[in-house]
Amino acid sequence: MNLPETLTETKRYLLNRGLPDKPESAVILGSGLGNFTNIIRNQVRIPYQHIPHFPTTSVEGHRGELISGTLSGCDIMVFSGRFHHYEGHDFNTTVLPVYLSKLCGVKKLIITNAAGGINTEFKVGDLMLIDSILRLNHITAPNARNPYRLNIEDTVRKAEEIASEIGLFIQQGTYLYVNGPNYETKAEIRAFRYIGADAVGMSTVPELSEASRLNLKAVAVSLITNMAAGITPEKLAHADIKTTAWGRQHDVAKLVKYFIMKL
Repeated sequence: MNLPETLTETKRYLLNRGLPDKPESAVILGSGLGNFTNIIRNQVRIPYQHIPHFPTTSVEGHRGELISGTLSGCDIMVFSGRFHHYEGHDFNTTVLPVYLSKLCGVKKLIITNAAGGINTEFKVGDLMLIDSILRLNHITAPNARNPYRLNIEDTVRKAEEIASEIGLFIQQGTYLYVNGPNYETKAEIRAFRYIGADAVGMSTVPELSEASRLNLKAVAVSLITNMAAGITPEKLAHADIKTTAWGRQHDVAKLVKYFIMKL
């Protein structure tokens, strides 16, 4: 697949700013999970607005900067904040971190997000490996007319083994993608649970889809920051998502660190 030509200029700029020539891994961080970057050594931080052909982020909890450095001896690049389709971005923009990762020769991509729990056996604060997706017939990627197979089975299996090795309990389930930005209604959540969704969110599926299309090894983890509408009596609020994310920062950082080392 041809990558956007504009990314050549983007990569050249980043290399001049200190980005490693061939980072081993890339990480896309979801809402409230930006503190993962605190464990990265030899950091170079570049705000998105300074990067050619990159937009800025507008969602609370997304810092909007690219961080490069080393972690456990591996060169990595981290996208602290993402570009959501509901913000008005087309899918070519939404998946820019995936395209740039591929252009830079990244071997593995780790994606995180904050999601609403639908599975009644889940609880707030759980981590969930995404082992399948539901799209409700939405177009979720810029090359949707080109056939592809979501190729995550092997990485999910390995990721589950890694979590077990480090003693970190992790759920596994199906992530349902919605366009957003509004929260879902109680009726929608009942329907989503009926068709097999374990968690729901407004990101990640475009990135996973393009990673599969590009044959880029990828794994995605959802932090269940709230239970979806109707699962519990509490009202949903973005502040609660940030609070839950903060409480699991250490475990998320540990999991991503070992994915980088062993996946």
